[in-house]
Amino acid sequence: MTVPMFNITLAYVITLSLELRRLHIDLIMCYKIVFGIANVKFDDFFKRSSVVATRGRAFKLFKEHSTNNIRQAFFSQLVINIWNELPETVDFSSLWSFKRTVKLVDFTSFLKCF
Repeated sequence: MTVPMFNITLAYVITLSLELRRLHIDLIMCYKIVFGIANVKFDDFFKRSSVVATRGRAFKLFKEHSTNNIRQAFFSQLVINIWNELPETVDFSSLWSFKRTVKLVDFTSFLKCF
């Protein structure tokens, strides 16, 4: 049985898949928008969840219902489900700690290629 060369190279180098790297970058950008680090308005992308008793943390985002298929492909719609499902082990105290702890989370349920 032969294994494709790409899989051997990927396993050898032990790099993350492109989809997972994009997901990490999207979450980091979401963090920057939520905490005001990016030079964009929070209200242009997201709305805070109006539920007072949020499970896990106070940074939950509200996902608006969309009937258009094109809207579902927007950055603000794609990242909300993943953001709201982040485990409590993710540290939101600083950008550096967020980057460090988000890399430890298993996102295989959100990836389409796995």
